[in-house]
Amino acid sequence: MMVSRSDKTRLRIVQSANRLFYRQGYNRTSFTDIVKASGVPRGNIYYYFKTKDEILLATIDYRLDAISVMFEEWDREHRTPVERLRRFVRMLVNSRQSTAEYGCPMGSLNTELGKDQRQLQESASALFDRFLEYLSLQFQEIGFRPEPCRNYAIELLARGQGLNLMTHVMHDPEILNRSADALYDWIDAVCANKKIL
Repeated sequence: MMVSRSDKTRLRIVQSANRLFYRQGYNRTSFTDIVKASGVPRGNIYYYFKTKDEILLATIDYRLDAISVMFEEWDREHRTPVERLRRFVRMLVNSRQSTAEYGCPMGSLNTELGKDQRQLQESASALFDRFLEYLSLQFQEIGFRPEPCRNYAIELLARGQGLNLMTHVMHDPEILNRSADALYDWIDAVCANKKIL
């Protein structure tokens, strides 16, 4: 399917804003920053987005699409739900350099918006919801009932977020590397029904 020039321009704006929001934070990124990073004139950006909030919502949708594509890849590449849960841990480890420098893209954004921009944070929390839904499905496929599945998914995501935070605070990517085995062991214990929340 052909992508129109207009769609390409819009995508360039969103991708540029997405990088800036991650590296600088949403509130520290100005419209001028987005103009410079995207190479799209200010007037043209206003054609697509009237406010910076609208750009943020578009970047959240962009991230959600990317997450969905990633999960589809995991489903194709990994036969069992245990392998997919372990792939989640590898994703954390693979992102350790950027996490050490900028924090977790989802966690940083939600923390920033959660202080005094609750309506925007509600939109950003959809990023966590997507992960929780996917991880819950993996536990459900293993054979757990829906309620504990969500609890296990929350615990795994929370453990990952805690490691992301410490990796960023200490500026030490090896924290995630060193902690991966403990997360793998936790997954294996849960999936063998040896650990009860």
